[in-house]
Amino acid sequence: LRLVFPNVLLAKLGSSTGRFANATLVRLAEFLSVGYKKGVRPVKDWNTPTNVEIDLMVYSILNVDEKNQVLTTYVWYRQSWKDEFLVWDSQDFDGVKKISIPTANVWVPDILINEFVDVGKSPDIPYVYVTDDGVVRNYKPIQVVTACTLNIYNFPFDVQNCSLTFQSWLHTIDDINITLMREPEELSKDKSVFMNQGEWELLHVLSKYKNFSVDKEEYYAEMKFHVVIRRRPLFYTVNLLLPSIFLMVMDIVGFYLPPDSGERVSFKITLLLGYSVFLIIVSDTLPATAIGTPLIGVYFVVCMALLVISLTETVLIVRLVHKQDLQPPVPQWLKYLVLERAPVLFCIHKKHRLCSRLSSQSTDMENYKENNYGTKDNVPPLMDNILQEVTTIRHFLEKRDKCREIAKEWLQVGYVLDVLLFRVYLVAVVAYSITLGTLWSVWQAA
Repeated sequence: LRLVFPNVLLAKLGSSTGRFANATLVRLAEFLSVGYKKGVRPVKDWNTPTNVEIDLMVYSILNVDEKNQVLTTYVWYRQSWKDEFLVWDSQDFDGVKKISIPTANVWVPDILINEFVDVGKSPDIPYVYVTDDGVVRNYKPIQVVTACTLNIYNFPFDVQNCSLTFQSWLHTIDDINITLMREPEELSKDKSVFMNQGEWELLHVLSKYKNFSVDKEEYYAEMKFHVVIRRRPLFYTVNLLLPSIFLMVMDIVGFYLPPDSGERVSFKITLLLGYSVFLIIVSDTLPATAIGTPLIGVYFVVCMALLVISLTETVLIVRLVHKQDLQPPVPQWLKYLVLERAPVLFCIHKKHRLCSRLSSQSTDMENYKENNYGTKDNVPPLMDNILQEVTTIRHFLEKRDKCREIAKEWLQVGYVLDVLLFRVYLVAVVAYSITLGTLWSVWQAA
């Protein structure tokens, strides 16, 4: 009726009386609603596809759930299409070129996001704008809860790429086609509405159009947006990496304590306990998934292993140089390798020997005994007792001097081994730190 007899319909609408007699928008709304079928795709020729233009602007990253592999974003979504049955001559309605009407009263394309896993708390926008040439604009904010494959191996220097795929759930490409409202380059660089003060930084939004088929007979149009975001690592660097680095530095400094003192063992045990408490505290901060562990978690485990190795080395060295009086003599092969070859090869400074050998007083005493007392019959009984006592003292001093010499050699062996193992440990820590630092720097700059 509206299309066949437009003048008759306008005359009928214009004859309205009462409070809506001169309401142009009311007349226009009534004109558009008469005979309109919202359940039918709004084209006069059914062979003509409805072209839906869409646009996406990321407003905020609300949550990234690494455990459940879910991304929650808040986006501004815009879509527009041509409704051939919502057309009017603006001259007949006081120059009105657009009107807002309830969304429930017009046909709306069934375009959904494939990755939807939950209904977000999106505000309800009950109206759409319609222009006089039949273009319908449906603009609304959406809280999008979507599934996303999150790679946490590079945490906290990770970059995530999550896709939002828009497509008609039912209509094929012959009925509904999807295009972009803006140029892809403009869409990619648009960060005008993004809230940029959170944990995540928006890098760009890439778009890609394709048509696909499930059964190779009917093809569907889809528009895929790749939302690329990067985590800001400062918080995790200050609260996770720096304390761990400080504890490892203190462990290295602990090697400068004397190896024959028990304070080094106590110091290393305290560091190990402190690191264990630190790992318990930060365990809730690290992301966890069933398919992988972030590299920073491996870093913490390796640091704990290094602390255990450092403590083990300290215990062995202390055991080596402790209770030297009970130690057997240093084997010749060990003395050659550790006390002669190792200091030369690794430029290890040998400590000055603190003990000197026993003097030749015992030899002089023996000579005195032989020269002055040829036989036992010539030695007075008192002098004989004195000589026996002196001989006993001489044997005791020789034994003590021998034990001191053995203890001094074991102490020297322990010192050289301690320096050698410390250098090996230091090289391992530095190489490990440089490797991880290089990897994280490359990831951060990517």
